[in-house]
Amino acid sequence: MSGSVAPLSDHSGEQKIRVLLVDDIPETRENLRKLLFFESDIEVVGAATNGEEGVQMAIELKPDIVLMDINMPGMDGITASEQISQQSPFTQIIMMSVQGEADYLRRSMLAGAREFLIKPFSSDELVSSIRRVYQLGASRRVVMPASAQTGVGAGAASKTLVELTGKIVSVFSSKGGVGCSTIAVNLAIALQQNAAIKVAVVDTSLQFGDIGVLLNLYASRTIADLASNADELDDELISDVFIPHSSGVKALLAPPRPEVADTVTPTLVTDVLQRLRRMFDVIIVDTGSVLDDVVLNVLDLSDKIIVVTTPEIPSIKDAKLFFEVTEALEYERDRIMFVLNKTDKRINIRAEDIEANIKYPIRGQLPLDERAVTTSVNQGVPYILGDKNGMLTKAVIQLGTHLLRSLNDQDDA
Repeated sequence: MSGSVAPLSDHSGEQKIRVLLVDDIPETRENLRKLLFFESDIEVVGAATNGEEGVQMAIELKPDIVLMDINMPGMDGITASEQISQQSPFTQIIMMSVQGEADYLRRSMLAGAREFLIKPFSSDELVSSIRRVYQLGASRRVVMPASAQTGVGAGAASKTLVELTGKIVSVFSSKGGVGCSTIAVNLAIALQQNAAIKVAVVDTSLQFGDIGVLLNLYASRTIADLASNADELDDELISDVFIPHSSGVKALLAPPRPEVADTVTPTLVTDVLQRLRRMFDVIIVDTGSVLDDVVLNVLDLSDKIIVVTTPEIPSIKDAKLFFEVTEALEYERDRIMFVLNKTDKRINIRAEDIEANIKYPIRGQLPLDERAVTTSVNQGVPYILGDKNGMLTKAVIQLGTHLLRSLNDQDDA
């Protein structure tokens, strides 16, 4: 993977998309076959009559796409999707249901489904969905190393997958107001959309977290809900407190009120983040600006620390102080990505001047676009979704590309 992350192109037709059908109704399976029969780039490689059979056939056939019915007797589509996602990680799942309730969509996405089709759907809807999800899967294969794709040695492949995925990336600034939360949200969506990986965004600014506002999500569940079960945490319990966003990113929000933040201990945050490594490919963590125990624990766990500054003297001064702390803590320099936000040619402080002063290379620059950011924040629509062709969006996508490449380089080292 090289260069900036570009929008996914239309299906190239170079190879057939291998599809597995999983539905307990014979008429539905036959109708799906008929809808796909005349598509020269799509091949139905099998049809399963229930969830258990679907899991087994997915493991054996390793299809590109599984069309999964959500409601089946015995093992339902949710459970089957979870098992397929674990056993055949490069198989993409499209969930089908006659019901379109938000809870069905949420559960499907948590189980690993990439899209959700409501029956009845047209041939065009089905085919375009298959091609779109296939392209996302192809992008994921580019991100993953060859050993994880080919399965050369089950143990080695599993180890490589674990090492490459489950990466914790913290976004930090020693000065508030420089745009960390906005960067964290838009970077998470950039990774989710362009690399077809499972991305979480976690708000550890526990007293005054803004991730929920930036994503326009109601904080019906937050990390504070885990505090009463801190000694009995499991993956299912943690999954239940995540709130899905329409982009595909899943968010773990900060407590709804500042006084509740005290219930979330540094140990709880550490335990949750460690478990998230098994549940997501990349975990973007927005932090507070104070080096307390929670933030230090997050930074210690992070595979990458994105340090954000702006071309203003107080922000640069605080960044320099933070880098002195990282040296005292003996953080490896290659774990840190120094990012300059709100760059503006009208400001006479250049990136080169900041690098010379702090003695750290700047790995990314995000242009000042007050209108795009203000509109985004006020509407609760990240600018990467609302201003898709903007310079700021392109810069964040490029930052995401650089981040993925640097994470891959860490695995290769």
